[in-house]
Amino acid sequence: MQTLLIHISNEEPILAEVEELPAQSDQVIYCTNPRRRDGKDLHYLLPEVQTIILPWWRINFVEVMPTGEEEEIVAFYRD
Repeated sequence: MQTLLIHISNEEPILAEVEELPAQSDQVIYCTNPRRRDGKDLHYLLPEVQTIILPWWRINFVEVMPTGEEEEIVAFYRD
């Protein structure tokens, strides 16, 4: 599962999970566990909703959040 921060046109960004990253040919994105960035429910969805389908024309851009499996990159620099 990948966690995405999805920036929807004229809305606050939402966090959601996807099974795999969308392909270039996809017309929609299937998201599970949609929520606000602070973890609260989205006011425009019913509380029992677990999955949403968003059309790409409503999405400005998507950020892929890092997972715990990824290594931490340590950069060395001088002051």
